[in-house]
Amino acid sequence: MRTYLLKAGTFAVGLCAVFWAGVRASGESNRVTFTRDVAPIFYRNCVECHRPDEIAPMSLLTYQDARPWAKAIKEKVLDRSMPPWLADPKYGHFLNDRRLSQKEIDTIAAWVDAGAPKGEDGDLPPLPKFEQGWRLGKPDAVFYLQEEVSIPADGVVPYLYYEVPTNFTEDKWVQAAEIRPGNRSVVHHIIVNVKESGAKKSSGEVNTREERGVKLAGFAPGEQPKVFPPGTAKLLKAGSTLIFQMHYTPNGVAAKDRSYIGLFFAKEPVQRVVHTGMALNAQFVIPPGADNYEVRSSWEAKEDIYLVDLMPHMHVRGKDFTYTAVYPDGRSEIILHVPRYDFNWQLLYQLKQPLLLPKGSRLECVAHFDNSIKNRYNPDPTKEVRWGPQSWEEMMIGWFDYTLANQNLLAQTLSK
Repeated sequence: MRTYLLKAGTFAVGLCAVFWAGVRASGESNRVTFTRDVAPIFYRNCVECHRPDEIAPMSLLTYQDARPWAKAIKEKVLDRSMPPWLADPKYGHFLNDRRLSQKEIDTIAAWVDAGAPKGEDGDLPPLPKFEQGWRLGKPDAVFYLQEEVSIPADGVVPYLYYEVPTNFTEDKWVQAAEIRPGNRSVVHHIIVNVKESGAKKSSGEVNTREERGVKLAGFAPGEQPKVFPPGTAKLLKAGSTLIFQMHYTPNGVAAKDRSYIGLFFAKEPVQRVVHTGMALNAQFVIPPGADNYEVRSSWEAKEDIYLVDLMPHMHVRGKDFTYTAVYPDGRSEIILHVPRYDFNWQLLYQLKQPLLLPKGSRLECVAHFDNSIKNRYNPDPTKEVRWGPQSWEEMMIGWFDYTLANQNLLAQTLSK
């Protein structure tokens, strides 16, 4: 009997050991770790910017990079300020929507709450591959400012314009473009326009459309590279010149800059040419102390078009911005609402599906400005504010890209 009890006790102890080992193993497998659970989220949504030599202040490529920032990461994803995305989710569907899913947010929060464990090295997915110095990969052609630009330590620098010849001997179709500031500390924004061969030469201030050319792409804080939908592209004619519009902001230290643009040519036949438009209002005067001053602008389609993307633009008093499509039959719909505009995140919103606007449709834009003491970014709430190029002045532009709905370059080519 004693032998039986000893054997039974030994069996019970062994069974308990197996049970608790299973519990521990189960706990380990259920625990959220960086390598298995969090790294894939970062690789999909964050490291485009959060990697060495990019715009973000720290890298999130490795556990060693991310671990010191764990609590700050949790805070930023819980309040949805990261990744940056300012569009109201009730309106529109966007191809480049950066928002994390609730499951992804919960996963990151659980990882931080568990002490931000690393996990097994074998669980780490392969590191994303990037072309050094580029977000879209290696461009087909790169154009730099021809000389370094000297920026003073202080004062106001007016917009500067620089011509860069392409020397293309044949037409090119640009399907994507990425502008890179040579010196981020002093470059506020860059707009690169295209001027066709034979157009008036520009120098100093550019005042006419012929001198300015047609917009190709832009760079501003938070703006993503320009990518057009498959089958569409910007036409860059042989002999064209690129016009760099440079906005420099002195920061107390004399600096130099040599910014550049990378062009990616269409690899597929192009059906439609991309055009850039804007609904602009420059005739406003924002009173001192006004905390919700409204400015409206409008653009009318002269023929059937497909709307491709939208980009609202204001300066530091910008509060909110709304695009509404008004159709010829009187029907209207909000296609983008940015309830909390942020001058530091000038985002481009690419429509998931191009939106057909029949001839006679209007894009109506409504913006509100806060020129009161409540706006912590307001340089001087005691002064009225008008249109102007500098950041302490204001702008109201509803940028957008579109194609002509009835254009079919492929059919034209086949018919020749």
